[in-house]
Amino acid sequence: MDTSTQTPGVGQVAQVRRQEAEARFAALYADTFDRLLAYALRRVDEPERAADVVAETFLVAWRRLAEVPPGDDARLWLYGVARRVLANDRRGRARRQRLGQRLRDELPRAVPDHADRLAATATVRAALDRLREADREVLTLTVWEELEPREVAIALDLPVGTVRARLSRARARLRDELGDAWGADAPGVGRHDPGPPGHEPGDSDTHQPRPRGGGDR
Repeated sequence: MDTSTQTPGVGQVAQVRRQEAEARFAALYADTFDRLLAYALRRVDEPERAADVVAETFLVAWRRLAEVPPGDDARLWLYGVARRVLANDRRGRARRQRLGQRLRDELPRAVPDHADRLAATATVRAALDRLREADREVLTLTVWEELEPREVAIALDLPVGTVRARLSRARARLRDELGDAWGADAPGVGRHDPGPPGHEPGDSDTHQPRPRGGGDR
């Protein structure tokens, strides 16, 4: 059977077309890279940004290779793409700068002093690390996040009574860990600590929402 007259299959045609596209793109890259990089370098203040612009421009060129005109017009077409890439980059940087400034303005109000008091104290931090993980989580949610026992119970999916028991045990153990150097003055462990905001001494668990779950876990 004479195979020289057979019609190429679909797969062969697709492979040939891809090879032709890759060859055309390689030639386009070789012909225009230096001038496109120079274009970008003259318009940004960091070489890394220029490299990103060029990379993004060639990515667009590969995706839209069928639209790239022949000859020297290809370079002009790439300049147009690079101009749009640069515009998007500038808008993105401006948005990030505005967001960063807003976060810097909000940070002092978003981070209350009570978190710094405990977290910045190496002695208290070391003592916390020696507590049982379950007790430590209840204590830190109460002191750092200022959650009430019922809120801690919802966050941890525990009965409120279990949360109160763990909180009492955690405070007692933390007081023992800190010893005479802190005593009752340690943050969150004072013997007469009134509890987080909104908590009234003697609050009954009977009227609090009880989350799912059983006893101490």
